[in-house]
Amino acid sequence: MKPGITQICLPRRNLYADLDFARDTGYEAIELVFSDEGEPSIDASADELAQVKSACDSRGLEIVSIRPLRQDGGSLLSPDAAERDKLVNILSRGLEIAESLGVDGLLLHPGSLEPGVSYIKTWNNFRDALKTLAPEAESRGCSIGVENVWNKFILSPLEACRFVDEVGSSAVGIYIDVANMILYGYPEMWIHDLGSRITKVHVKDFRRRDHAWVQLMDGDVDWPAVMRELRNIGFDGALVSEVGGDAAMARETAERIAKIRNM
Repeated sequence: MKPGITQICLPRRNLYADLDFARDTGYEAIELVFSDEGEPSIDASADELAQVKSACDSRGLEIVSIRPLRQDGGSLLSPDAAERDKLVNILSRGLEIAESLGVDGLLLHPGSLEPGVSYIKTWNNFRDALKTLAPEAESRGCSIGVENVWNKFILSPLEACRFVDEVGSSAVGIYIDVANMILYGYPEMWIHDLGSRITKVHVKDFRRRDHAWVQLMDGDVDWPAVMRELRNIGFDGALVSEVGGDAAMARETAERIAKIRNM
């Protein structure tokens, strides 16, 4: 399991500076954010995408996943079909990009549950949107990983398993963040129950008593238990950091990932 980092946590000056930062602070894998605000662009041409791939390869960075974004990004949890369609189209573009780069994972933040809307109806709309996208994901060889985020939705491993099973595609799963459930659950339990439904893994840490994000191994994530369960399900992908900070912090995080993977 190699140390990785998401581009969201990099300085975001420009793509090449971000790649140099990741390489120089000890990472071997990267999650790229393709947007209409920065680099790389979600509207990149085929030649430009080839340049992105070449730049990563030359720095020894595996592109383990991508996140496609637009400023007007919509939400798959919206009761408004037009808002859901916005994100469906963004994800479809993301799948095109992933296939072009030879990347097998796409990160999906589906949006937030809206007040006054039926949970069950929201669930069904979200599920059906992913059912629509699943054939394209399968044909392009890229899984869509729904991240467990603080959005008041899919709050237990039971729900997460049921949701993935209802979509019913090997190309749709859960991109698990091992700290996002710490306030109400245990990551090792999620990993055990989700099993092969897990597509990718984000790592960060959280301290309950302070209600604060902290450096890896300084919070309440039971890292030995997490690693045991990841090995038990056969996961051997990158551990993608979502820990921000300057170069010194990034380097320390990479070093801590190296310790965690040996637990």
